[in-house]
Amino acid sequence: MDDRRPRDRDEVYWPSTGEPQIRDLGFIVADDHEWFEVKRVNHYRVTTPKPYVPLTRITHRGEHYALTLEFLPDPLRDVLLISFQLDGAGYRLYPLLAPHLGATGWDNTAWVDEGALFAQGSTGTSLCLTAENGFTRASAGYVGASDGWQDFNTNGRLTWEFARATNGNVALIGELDDQSGVLALGFAESPTGARTIAISSLVEGAASVRDRFTAGWERWHERIHIPTTPHSELEREAWLSAVVLKAHQDRTYPGATVASLSIPWGNSHNDAGGYHLVWARDTVETGLSLLALSDLEGATEMLSYLVATQSPDGHWSQNFFPDGSPYWNGIQLDEVGFPILFARKALELGLTERPSIAPMVRSAAAYLARNGPISPQDRWEENPGASPFTLAVEVAALVAAAEWLEGDERTYALELADCWNERIEEWTYIEGTDVAHAHGVAGYYVRIGPPPTEGGLRGRVQVQNRDGETVPASALVGLDFLYLARLGLREPTDPKMTDTLKVIDATLRVETPNGAVYHRYPDDGYGEHADGSPFDGHGTGRGWPLLAGERGHGELLLGKDPVPYLNTMTRTTGPGGLMPEQVWDTEPIPEQFLYPGKPSGSAMPLVWAHAEYLKLLAATATGRPVELLDVVKKRYRGKRPHAATWFWRDAIPFAQLDRGRALVIEATEPFNLEYSLDDSSTWASRNSAILGLGMHGVRFTAAELRDRKTLHFRRLDGMEQTLAVSSTTTPLSA
Repeated sequence: MDDRRPRDRDEVYWPSTGEPQIRDLGFIVADDHEWFEVKRVNHYRVTTPKPYVPLTRITHRGEHYALTLEFLPDPLRDVLLISFQLDGAGYRLYPLLAPHLGATGWDNTAWVDEGALFAQGSTGTSLCLTAENGFTRASAGYVGASDGWQDFNTNGRLTWEFARATNGNVALIGELDDQSGVLALGFAESPTGARTIAISSLVEGAASVRDRFTAGWERWHERIHIPTTPHSELEREAWLSAVVLKAHQDRTYPGATVASLSIPWGNSHNDAGGYHLVWARDTVETGLSLLALSDLEGATEMLSYLVATQSPDGHWSQNFFPDGSPYWNGIQLDEVGFPILFARKALELGLTERPSIAPMVRSAAAYLARNGPISPQDRWEENPGASPFTLAVEVAALVAAAEWLEGDERTYALELADCWNERIEEWTYIEGTDVAHAHGVAGYYVRIGPPPTEGGLRGRVQVQNRDGETVPASALVGLDFLYLARLGLREPTDPKMTDTLKVIDATLRVETPNGAVYHRYPDDGYGEHADGSPFDGHGTGRGWPLLAGERGHGELLLGKDPVPYLNTMTRTTGPGGLMPEQVWDTEPIPEQFLYPGKPSGSAMPLVWAHAEYLKLLAATATGRPVELLDVVKKRYRGKRPHAATWFWRDAIPFAQLDRGRALVIEATEPFNLEYSLDDSSTWASRNSAILGLGMHGVRFTAAELRDRKTLHFRRLDGMEQTLAVSSTTTPLSA
C-alpha cells in the first residue's frame, strides 16, 4: 500500500463494538483517461439531516466529478447500506474493500461470485458486499501486490479480474455500471448468511430502512436534554457529542461503551492497537455526561453493565472487550472508584435504588481500602504512584460508598477517606524546586508522586515512550490536580491550586489557530514524531482537546468564563465535528495532512473528549461540576481535613504523628502486633481486630498516646518501626 494515503481508517464493527471486521472501505472514481481515490483527493463535506440523527452524507468533489455517499446502518439487520450518486460524464465508481475479519486480517479469503464480493475469516466470520444491480466486473487480490488499488496505480484502470485470493491480507474491488444506486455490506457467520441479509436489506429499500433508522433517533432525541446555551455552534456540537456517545454504546452488550471506534495511527498499527475496548473510567465519564443530559435510561444500562463486569475481588480490569473479557491486566484505582461515584450520582439524580448496587459498591470500596491509596497505574496507564487525580477519586469514592455501609465499616471508610485526603499534599505537592522558582510560586502539585517506599516526591518517574528515561518527580506536572477541586476536596482558590495553574499554563499550554490546548505532561512521548510520521512506540505528545475541557472546568470553578475552552474543543474537531484525542500543535505538514489545531493521526473520535465537552457545557449552565457529589461536598466543603485517626500501612508509612490523633496500624490479614510505648525494653502485644472492608488493624486511641513520645512496634514479619508522637497540632510528613 502507498504510504501517502491519509492515515484514516474506515472500520465497520460487528457483532460488537470491540470487533472491527474491515480495515477500509474506500472508493475510486475513474473514466477511460484518469482515476482518483477520493479519500486521497481529500476534498469533501460531511453533513447530517439533523445534528442528532447520524445519517452521514459525504460529498466528495473533484475537478470533473462529484460523488455523494450516504451511510445507513439497518436497525433490523447486520447490514450497512451505502447510497451513491456519481455526477460526471463517463465516470464509473469502484468500491475498494479491505476485509480484516477476525481482528488481524492476515488469514482472510476473498472471492467474487454471482456479481457480489465475499470474504471470510479463519473462524468463519463472513461478509458480503453487493449492489442493487450487482457488479459488472470485480477482482479479489492481495494487499500491496494484486489488489485493485495496485491495478489502478499500475495500469490506470481495472484490468485484473482475479476470482479468488486465499488465506492472506486480501482486498476486493468491484465496478459499478450505474452512477446511482445502493450498496449493501452484510455480516454473518457464513457467506450465505451475509449475502442473504445484504440482499434482504436491498429488497426492503433504502427509503424504508432510512425511515426506521431516523424514527429511532428521533425517539432518542425526545428523552435527551442538552444544557441551555446561547451559542448555536456549541449546541450543535453538544448534539453531535451526544450522538457519538450513543453510537459507541454496544447493541449486543447494552451499556458497554468503547473508548473509540477508531484505531490511532491506523495505517501503521493492526486492529489490536485500537481503542475499541471498554475502560471503566471512560465508561463512567460517558455515564456522567448522560446523567447531565437527563438520560437516566442510558446511564442505567451502563451501571448495570459495570455491575456485570466487576471482578470478584471488586476491581475492574484495566480494559476489556464488550463481552467482559480482559485485554490488558493493569490496575488503575481510579477505575475502581469511578463506578462508585457514578452510582451515587445516579441516585442523587433520581435513579431508583437497585439491589445489585450496594454489593457492587461495597466490593469496590473494599478493593480500594485493601489496595489504596498508591495506584499501580495512573490514569494515563503509565506509572505507579500517588496521582492527585486518582487520590481524589479514591477519597470521594470512599465517602460515597459509606452511604451504603453501616456501623463500624461505615466509620472505617470515612476515617480512611479523611486520613488519605489530609495526606494528599504530603504525597503530591512539592515546594522549593527549580520549577517553583522559575514560575514564582511556592510550590505545585506534581503529575504523580512515586510511592513513598521509592522516594516519594524526591524520587524519579519513568517517562514512557522514551526508552526508559527517568526524570525527577518534581519535573512532571499535569492537569490531574484539578479533580481535587472538581470533586470537592479543595477550594479552587487555594493558593496551592492557583499556583499549580500558573505552572500548568506556562509549561503545558499550547496556542493554536483554533484555541489553546494542553499537553498531558512535559516531554510526553505519545504522539507523532516531529516529521509527522506516526507514533511507533516513540514520538512527541501533542495537545489534547480533552485537557482543554479540564482546564475549562478549572476556569469555571474559579468563577470565570469557560466558554473559550468549549469553543476550542469545537474548533479542533475534524470535518464532521468529531473530537480527536490529540491535535497537531506545531508547524503544518500538508503532505501528512497535519495542520495546527486540527486532528493528528491519534484516535478520533475520543469518547472521553466528547463526554468532557458535554460535562463542561452542563457545568457552565449549572455552575457546578457534574462529578461533584452532595455527600462529598457536605463532608469536606473544599477544605483539607484534620483527620482524627491516621492509618499506618506498609505502602504509606509515616514517622511522626500529631498529638491528639488516634493511630491504627492496619493490614489485609489478621496479625499480632508487639509494641512498646517510650520504653523499648518493655513490650506488650495486641491481636488485630476487624476494621471492615477486608482490613484488620490495631488501634491506639488518642488518649493512650497523649503523654507518649514514641511508639515502637513490630509484627510477625520481624520488621520494627519507630513512630514519634509530636507535640504539635499540624501534620508532619514522614
